[in-house]
Amino acid sequence: MTTPDLLFKGGALLDPVSGSQEAADVLVRDGRIASIGPDLAADGVPVYDCSGKLLSPGWMDMHVHFREPGYEHKETIETGCRAAAAGGFTAAACMPNTSPPIHTRDVVEFVIERAAPTPVDVHPIACVSKERKGETLTEMGDLVEGGAVAFSDDGSPVQHAGLMRRALEYSAAFGKPIINHMEDLTLNADGHMHEGAVATRLGVPGIPALAEEVMIARDALLAEFTGGHVHVAHISTARAVELVRRAKAEGVRITAEVCAHHLALTDEAVESTGFSADAKMHPPLRAAADVAALKEGLRDGAIDAICTDHAPHAPFEKEVEFLAAPFGILGLETAWGLIGRELIAPGVLSVAEAVRKITEAPRRILGLALPAVAEGEVANLTVFDAETRWVFEPKHIRSKSRNTPFVGAEMVGRAWAIYNKKQFAPADAAA
Repeated sequence: MTTPDLLFKGGALLDPVSGSQEAADVLVRDGRIASIGPDLAADGVPVYDCSGKLLSPGWMDMHVHFREPGYEHKETIETGCRAAAAGGFTAAACMPNTSPPIHTRDVVEFVIERAAPTPVDVHPIACVSKERKGETLTEMGDLVEGGAVAFSDDGSPVQHAGLMRRALEYSAAFGKPIINHMEDLTLNADGHMHEGAVATRLGVPGIPALAEEVMIARDALLAEFTGGHVHVAHISTARAVELVRRAKAEGVRITAEVCAHHLALTDEAVESTGFSADAKMHPPLRAAADVAALKEGLRDGAIDAICTDHAPHAPFEKEVEFLAAPFGILGLETAWGLIGRELIAPGVLSVAEAVRKITEAPRRILGLALPAVAEGEVANLTVFDAETRWVFEPKHIRSKSRNTPFVGAEMVGRAWAIYNKKQFAPADAAA
């Protein structure tokens, strides 16, 4: 809702970079932070009670699929932004596997325009190759001028090493990363879940960890050779984390993200859910040892950011047998509750460290400025806590689709509201 003036009362400001926390009210006037301090009052200004809650710079999810243009039956930019707001995100970077794909400037500008009325900033990630075919590079300079923040053929890996080399060389000139779906397709013979003991027992064709790891090793070498910046999308295996850690230690320009669902579930979920297609994602849910390594990678900095890979599909597409279903689940509405449950509550990350993974880190990777919570700055805020225990239910879903394995699951920590672009969006009113 449009709310140019608003007083956030009784909360505490969390700086995710320094880790500092300070009790303070925040007065917003005409979309800017007018005052920060204790016991603020403003006649006639609506008040939002933040007692027991924290305020931070607005969160960002650097990996979502909003499906528009072309697949509006799954999600639209409007409904995707609605889900983002409900999850506490004021910004999202959307992947280009749309129809048409985000491979020309007009599509980049279309996405930005469609998101403009919402309280969420949407940053398009443009294609590496024209039509995502992996054959010819896109016009990267023109795409950057139109507003693209990175390049990816996500949904498909950049399989051709020569094309990846040229992409890293050209993108480096614009200071933009290449985000690769790390999978050597020649090592994945039409797999549907993690290749391991569970897949063998169930008789389901597997996706080997090696397919991800080989591609990361290749791209780390190419990034080192070209000086370009490669970003590992949705990292999922223990050896992949070690490859990234090692490359960083050697000075390679490589960063990585992990999805919240890969921290919360293992391949056992395919069996325990009775082959539910809501347990089918790409990369697949891995083994328990991989999950432990992902958490350690977040703790020691090998993994920079946490994302969702929010991938909505219509019910008629997902409600089929496991092998016939598309990959992907929703993620925006459950991200913080899973982060709280899997990382903060067990002590893997502090609250400030976790928030940094969804505020400063994704923006740093994409070359965007972290919103400043300071007097005179544009108000871009998320209100949340890290302790509330609650059960995720269908009523909490704001996406156009419903494909999530977390209905009925306990969450720890809630996003309560966002403020951005002179709009206030409480989570319970985001529908």
